[in-house]
Amino acid sequence: MEIVVDGPVTGTQARGAAARFLAEHCPWADADAVLLVVSELVTNAARHTGALARLRLRVDAGGLSVAVEDGDPRPPVPRAPDMGGGGGFGWHMVERLAERLAVLPVPDGKRIEAGWAAPAV
Repeated sequence: MEIVVDGPVTGTQARGAAARFLAEHCPWADADAVLLVVSELVTNAARHTGALARLRLRVDAGGLSVAVEDGDPRPPVPRAPDMGGGGGFGWHMVERLAERLAVLPVPDGKRIEAGWAAPAV
């Protein structure tokens, strides 16, 4: 099962779509972790590239995949966290929360994919 949300989309809209998808198709997923990853990826796409191009959520026998595409080909650059409110925490959180993480080139920018394995049955 898969849903695709074409942008521009806000972080709130992306979290809402992801929450509905998880409730219906991935009750086993850690919803808090997935929604935080979706929120960070979508927010960063808007902040650093101007707009989100696409959000894709997919589940199959192997697990859950979240993909965010934007129009900037440059990969995310981790920054030192700024305890004074200047940010720098998002990418580090995404790296810790996702079981798999990849940044892939696409014709008009990049796709960031985060994934989680389905539980063994």
